[in-house]
Amino acid sequence: MQTTDTTPARAPEDAPALVKKIGKTTYKVRVHFSQTSTETMSDKIKRMLKNEIQNKQL
Repeated sequence: MQTTDTTPARAPEDAPALVKKIGKTTYKVRVHFSQTSTETMSDKIKRMLKNEIQNKQL
């Protein structure tokens, strides 16, 4: 039986962050990237576009 870890990965506190205030709420989004990924950003964008086109055709 295969299990999937659904625990959200935590970005280090020194990771770059986007801060956006909407009304009285301030959102802070930290960005991190997998150190073990083998897919390039270009590959990922192509895959996402291909999936989007396939979903539109269904």
